[in-house]
Amino acid sequence: MQVSASQSAFDPAGANAVLIDRLSSVLYIGAALIFAIVMTLAVVAVFRRASGVPTRAWVLGGGVAIPAVVLTALLAYALAVGNALSDEGPDCGTIIHVNGKRWWWEVRYEQPAGAIVSANELHLPVGRTVKLLLASDDVIHSFWVPALSGKVDMIPGRVNHLMLKADKPGVYRAQCAEFCGAQHAFMAMLVVVHEEGEYERWLEREARPAGSSTDTQAQRGAADFTSAGCAACHTVRGTSAAGRLGPDLTHVASRLTLGAGVLDNNRASLAGWISNSQAVKPGNLMPPIKVPVETLHAITAYVAGLE
Repeated sequence: MQVSASQSAFDPAGANAVLIDRLSSVLYIGAALIFAIVMTLAVVAVFRRASGVPTRAWVLGGGVAIPAVVLTALLAYALAVGNALSDEGPDCGTIIHVNGKRWWWEVRYEQPAGAIVSANELHLPVGRTVKLLLASDDVIHSFWVPALSGKVDMIPGRVNHLMLKADKPGVYRAQCAEFCGAQHAFMAMLVVVHEEGEYERWLEREARPAGSSTDTQAQRGAADFTSAGCAACHTVRGTSAAGRLGPDLTHVASRLTLGAGVLDNNRASLAGWISNSQAVKPGNLMPPIKVPVETLHAITAYVAGLE
């Protein structure tokens, strides 16, 4: 898959993004048209005034009537696009909850067999309309995937919705677009768009509990994960770890990034994040883990095996 890291709304890859891009073009053209007409008439009025010819009709016609007509037409078009962006359509059977945290994203997929909980990555099927239910646990966040759709605020005590439909598979970057605290700039998310069959296989894998490792170091790390206090904040389905304060780590090793887009997901980054995430993302809710090096390596091996 190709990663689109530019976050450019001018490179649309979804139905809503195409509408927004088209609306932008129409508004730019409309604004340029009004500017050109007004400036042209202003120049004409100056010369006509200098020659003693009355200019009132020119000012009222060109400076008031024509802009009013153009702006009214642009408003009507913008309202029509707004209605289209909120239209759920007949095939919206996929509902995903996205909850803004400090400073990360909880993602919950509604499934007949029970919800699948993940973090900091949103997985979507290509060509299918998906309804995102957006909420916040703390302050106002804003969910924005420029290549797929517009911005929608995530407000504490309220659930807003956003319709997404990706036209082609790929990996697209999302970002919190509302200042939400010290690490606002580092509250990102990757949106992974799968082919239909691949998406169903991903859901099946994600629904499974964490697998057990035969690696001796990872087995020790599973016990150290609990004794070091990690299980008090994180859930690993299929184990006794059932914390809710931090992200669900059941399949964390299969994610592309750590810390909501701050680090690439590899063993070295994972060890650094576990030992002292404050050095990477100051102010997040995970305290430094003060354990011997052998214990850190064991916990890292365990978490790196949670695929």
